[in-house]
Amino acid sequence: MTATRPADAELVGRFIRLTPFEEADIPALHAAIGVPEVFAGGYGGGPAGFPPDLAAFEVFARGYYTGGPAAMPWTVRLVGGADDGRVVGATKLADFDLANESAHIGWTGYAPSVWGTAVNPEAKLLLLDLAFSHGFGRVKLQADSLNSRSRAAIEKLGATFEGVLRRDKRRADGSWRDSAVYSVIVDEWPAVRAGLEARLSAFDGRPVEPEGLTPRRTA
Repeated sequence: MTATRPADAELVGRFIRLTPFEEADIPALHAAIGVPEVFAGGYGGGPAGFPPDLAAFEVFARGYYTGGPAAMPWTVRLVGGADDGRVVGATKLADFDLANESAHIGWTGYAPSVWGTAVNPEAKLLLLDLAFSHGFGRVKLQADSLNSRSRAAIEKLGATFEGVLRRDKRRADGSWRDSAVYSVIVDEWPAVRAGLEARLSAFDGRPVEPEGLTPRRTA
């Protein structure tokens, strides 16, 4: 089966929904992830890539979350509870190689207030399901090899470690990063999906209530 690019449509889960990224989302994304803690681990090229204000973040986001035939950027919003609809992050399903049935989930950043909640496992569940239901056979996930928090999160998803690509990408400070590469292939998807669903069931359907939520910023 040859893979096909999914349609640009909202994905709705129990705890979050993923909406196709729009430039109108940028101020809310700035409020959610435009903080040093998000960039500290390697997001956006690492600490040196941190945009100091909304104007700089707008430039960053337009470049980082570009779409097109081979890329689908998403804005992550909460579902239910007092913060229903609130933007808490962004992610991307991209690097589509339709002939070889491969794709890449990455470019992901969440508000620190939702780290360790149902947000990331459900985002990955929705995106992996989208990819595999459209004929993809392999989905890559990767992180800076030094980013232990992101690597642990990927491993907790059930992805398989494939190795380290040395001197793979430049960080924002000009240094070179090694990338730790993981993947989920279609044969593994039933077990990975069951694991993600079990993790989400442990939250008993309660809406995500961000801890220490950063106050909303205005443009």
